[in-house]
Amino acid sequence: MLDVHGHRGARAVLPENTLAGFEYAISVGADYIEMDVAVTRDDVLVLSHDPVLRSGEVIRELTREELRRAVPSVPELDEILSLRSIGFNIEMKSYPEHPEFTPPPERCAAMLVETIRRHRVEARAIVESFDHRVLLSVRKIAPQLRLAALIEEGDPDFVSTARASQAEMIAPEFHMVTPSNVAAAHAAGIEVVTWTVNTAAGWKRMADAGVDAIITDDPAALIAWLRG
Repeated sequence: MLDVHGHRGARAVLPENTLAGFEYAISVGADYIEMDVAVTRDDVLVLSHDPVLRSGEVIRELTREELRRAVPSVPELDEILSLRSIGFNIEMKSYPEHPEFTPPPERCAAMLVETIRRHRVEARAIVESFDHRVLLSVRKIAPQLRLAALIEEGDPDFVSTARASQAEMIAPEFHMVTPSNVAAAHAAGIEVVTWTVNTAAGWKRMADAGVDAIITDDPAALIAWLRG
């Protein structure tokens, strides 16, 4: 059966990247919870999809305490990695075009690996990123961790893209997925984890294409569809 990843927890049901959303995804039977990691000025790993708050403040320019005052609901990665009976799909945010939004990719990788190791969840973790420099840096210091290369546009070769980033997985936006590029990935020993699929028609197309996992905003609905 396909693995189900709750996108930012279960953002169709509860606020994204929150403890409540992650606990809900776990309660309905998701295999993984997917999350986005940003870094504060004092190098605390926190969960946020966007590097800039609605107020216009940049997370990297705020201390953890300043961020807590601005947005009390933002959890730390440490809190989430303490959850049990779930896999963690951790997207490390890094922006080559905006280096001011995060530390350098090597530093991002080092902080993330240290946190994963401290919680002893290496076997339950996947590290993904659109900035494949992060993946290469993780591979150097933690060769046992599973990596997923995120892609969202164009017509890249799944196999060469994954190999160039030293990743065991390719994570394409679902419109990029075809049975032929999934088959080529599988022939090369590369898993396909696709995002973000929220309809029965989309789930069927991905299942028919043979993907290994689907990231969805509504993990309960996808699980019900798979069981049906």
